[in-house]
Amino acid sequence: MRRAHALVTVLTACAVAASLGSCARTTDTFKPRITISNADGAASRARSFVVDGYVLDDTGVTQITVDGTPIPILPGSRKLARFQFKTLIQGSTGKYTIVAQDAAGNRSTVILPVTVDAQRPAITVTRFERTGNLIRVTGTARDNTRVVQMLVDGNQINITPGREVEFYAETTGIWADLEAVDAAGNRVTLRAR
Repeated sequence: MRRAHALVTVLTACAVAASLGSCARTTDTFKPRITISNADGAASRARSFVVDGYVLDDTGVTQITVDGTPIPILPGSRKLARFQFKTLIQGSTGKYTIVAQDAAGNRSTVILPVTVDAQRPAITVTRFERTGNLIRVTGTARDNTRVVQMLVDGNQINITPGREVEFYAETTGIWADLEAVDAAGNRVTLRAR
């Protein structure tokens, strides 16, 4: 009788656990999330450059491919799988298809367009004022792809990246050294006086 009572207790405990979901099997439906770390690196002055990225997944990444070829997953956690690959662009534009797969077979794809850009941005000063030692300078920086950084006397100023960026800055001295940087890393400098 004791065995029957113990069996009923075990069966009852399992039935309660099943109703609470602890005996239920879970399915992984989370697709890996691919992120390119150097998104501005998709534009470069060179035909060959390194693309850095990572894949986030709850169970762990089992494979990453670029254009169908498996690439190594860098040492560390498979749940935050870091990767790198080197581009080799024929012409001025190209694209790479990055696919990540997790242990459950879920897959994600990102298509990364890449551009070779050797053209430097241009800076136009629209207003230059000097009051004593204080200088105020206003202007526009333009680029064929995107201006991502603007500096005045070596100090970065706030801009909204784009093909045409308006800027305003105050500095001290006799002149203002301006510098614009595009997404490919091309730079141009101008001394406003």
